[in-house]
Amino acid sequence: MCKSFNVGQANEIEILHHIDLSLERGEFCAVMGPSGSGKSTLLNIIGLLDRPTQGQLAIGGEETTGLDDHALTRLRGHAIGFVFQHHHLLNAFTAQENVMMPLLGEAGFPNALIAARAAELLDKVGLSAWAHQPAGSLSGGQQQRVAVARALAMNPALLLADEPTGNLDSKSADAVFELLRRVSLEQGTTVLFVTHNPELARRCDKTIQVVDGRVI
Repeated sequence: MCKSFNVGQANEIEILHHIDLSLERGEFCAVMGPSGSGKSTLLNIIGLLDRPTQGQLAIGGEETTGLDDHALTRLRGHAIGFVFQHHHLLNAFTAQENVMMPLLGEAGFPNALIAARAAELLDKVGLSAWAHQPAGSLSGGQQQRVAVARALAMNPALLLADEPTGNLDSKSADAVFELLRRVSLEQGTTVLFVTHNPELARRCDKTIQVVDGRVI
């Protein structure tokens, strides 16, 4: 798989070069590499937020490069969860309401089942007592745990975590990492965890090194 920008123009540049990568169900993988190495571009393509210029990408056995935007959006919503360095919560909404957001996109309106699912996920990440607190009033570590719960709302087979501990202190970072690890083990969720922390990477099943747009 390759990814280029400005295709066909004088300033065309290839960012990812012949990536050959497979992830097994339930695998917990770290992605490491220097800034500008192509990690985020790779994650965007795997997350169906961007398309490769050449090659193929299969999610759960389904080849995706021929899908239209509507089909990609639907597959992304059901098969992939995202946790980013910045949690992107709606601060004025409660923790439970934030977790309900992906479910509302599917159902169209809130109901008791959606509320129960969000409450269950907040319990799983240890935040039941804060379910009805505005997200903006929570600590950084708590907010990131809400973001993990939100990413799990649709029970995705693949969870993409782009430096989710980068803004946290060491204790909160360890708690978020262990939460993701537990989710992977208990639910068989495949996790791709981008980090600059070699200590956390050593605790993953394997580490994928990205350097100058190549997996080494």
